Amino acid sequence: MTKQAEQRLDSKVVAVTGGARGIGFAIARRCSEAGMKVGIGDVDADRVAEAAAELGSDVVGYVLDVRDKHSFTAFLDAVEANLGPLEVLVNNAGVLRMGPLAGADDESVQLQLDVNIKGVVTGTRLALRRFLDRGDGHVVNMASSAGMIATANGAVYTATKHAVLGFTRALRAELRGSGVRTTVVMPGVIRTDMTTDFNDAVGVRVIEPEVVADRIVDAIRLGHPEVCVPREIAAQGRLFAVLPPRVADWVTRVLRVDQVMH
Repeated sequence: MTKQAEQRLDSKVVAVTGGARGIGFAIARRCSEAGMKVGIGDVDADRVAEAAAELGSDVVGYVLDVRDKHSFTAFLDAVEANLGPLEVLVNNAGVLRMGPLAGADDESVQLQLDVNIKGVVTGTRLALRRFLDRGDGHVVNMASSAGMIATANGAVYTATKHAVLGFTRALRAELRGSGVRTTVVMPGVIRTDMTTDFNDAVGVRVIEPEVVADRIVDAIRLGHPEVCVPREIAAQGRLFAVLPPRVADWVTRVLRVDQVMH
């Protein structure tokens, strides 16, 4: 594997979706601290304005609905108009609705598909139109450990994260030689509002959002194609991929992985 050249971060322009809270807010903060110029987008107008003000003068905030191509285009256009040509897009925005699939309402199912998958694909396409002409750029897509280790009561969310993982891997192959880099990030249980109702599982560490943000900044600098946070998720994911289904099911029951999203 060819080692990618280390990228400068100072004054690099990055756009972060879902940047007003949780992991997205931590990513924006760490990128700003690394010297990058940061545009954050979020569907919550009040919160995104407050977040940008809190993060400092090198951060600008905009209302963004990742489900809407026109909204996404306007967001990226505004970032470029205010900060300069876009160099990194972090597709972080995501939603989770827990519960048995049979009882899921149409709205919650569609919301997860539209934000977690459609938003990622839309943002990536819009960014690539900017990146490919220049032969440079970096797309960072937020998947999840759920993209490798499926859990009960999160079927739609898990499906979307499997899709983000596969999408980004296919894109990495497609972009080989173009100068455009990709990273797919697979966080485990991160201490955010999204995981407040999660149950404990054996051997699962709860990680702070800043740890994820630090790893993403490293990936932008060094070009890492895949990032697992915490690192042991990579080995766990590989293990579940090779175990026979009945053995994998037994392991998830013993470790209470099936109870995490109850």
